[in-house]
Amino acid sequence: MDKNRTEGTKHEVKGAVKEAVGKVTGNTGKQVAGNIEKNAGKVQKEVGKAADAQRDADKRRK
Repeated sequence: MDKNRTEGTKHEVKGAVKEAVGKVTGNTGKQVAGNIEKNAGKVQKEVGKAADAQRDADKRRK
């Protein structure tokens, strides 16, 4: 499994928690920062999935 998948998931969860805390406390800055981190984590996770798919395809060709 590609490192980007695990790191992306970690950032996604961390961002979701920040976003929720921001909503509860009324801190829009924390809410926005959490949303950004969550979405960046989703992108990073997809990059990791693509790298895994490419690696698997390369293995099948050999």
